[in-house]
Amino acid sequence: MSTFIKIKALRPTLSQSEAKLADFTLSSGSQIRTLSSIELAKAAGVSQSSVVKFAQKLGYRGFPAFKLAVVDALNEQASDQAAPSAQFEQSDSLADISEKLIANQHKTLSATQKLNSSAEFERSVQALKAARKVLICAKGASWSVAQDFAFKLQKVGISAVCHSDEYSAASYIASMGKEDLLIVISNSGQTKALLKLAEQAKYNECRLFAISRYGDSRLSDIADHILFTVQEVEPVDHSAILARASQCYLIDTLFVALAQSNLHWQRRVERANDNMRAVFHD
Repeated sequence: MSTFIKIKALRPTLSQSEAKLADFTLSSGSQIRTLSSIELAKAAGVSQSSVVKFAQKLGYRGFPAFKLAVVDALNEQASDQAAPSAQFEQSDSLADISEKLIANQHKTLSATQKLNSSAEFERSVQALKAARKVLICAKGASWSVAQDFAFKLQKVGISAVCHSDEYSAASYIASMGKEDLLIVISNSGQTKALLKLAEQAKYNECRLFAISRYGDSRLSDIADHILFTVQEVEPVDHSAILARASQCYLIDTLFVALAQSNLHWQRRVERANDNMRAVFHD
């Protein structure tokens, strides 16, 4: 996974010193090739111990491993520099907006793919297959994604329901146990109502599957399975355009994996589609 992708994903949750190092790495990463940890600390305006802790927070044993990872990320970035700017401007035409939205969504999907290993995708698929029943909870912009996920799971024959009302969800969780699965979709991983539902499910020995942004959060700490989303700068504040693109990529990947896992499940999808067509056209 690219170091720059990790840093961008973690940026909103970093301390002041960590944010200085993050911004320096993203804006002046090429300088790190020749810097020692002491020199980097001085250039970023932090202590040497902050440099070491920052490297460890990103998953590296120390500064030398972090430095090598930055070099790899710079080499990867070089291949993308020919792409046109995807920053939105007040003067953009509708054609410009369309092209830039596509570019930003492609970037978001690519980063989301790199944040999640094939092994974790497979574990998530197996958890869905093993569940007796599935409850999906979300709030805000993630609600439409949760609703779509429940619909897709129903198509392959998984008993899934979706609740945005935490009171209904809390009541439903009371009937769940160790054979069941709670899915929480939360971009921040810190929404109080969703955390309370997650804790109630864990108390009932339910498995907990989280879809949340990369980085430390209470939700990721208690989840049995987690797939990470990317938090990019949105073209319009609070629009969740790119956040939902990241979430939809994850649930669509899981749905296709489930549908393709065996012929019986593929036929369930076909039968569901036939039933829906019959309702609309008969």
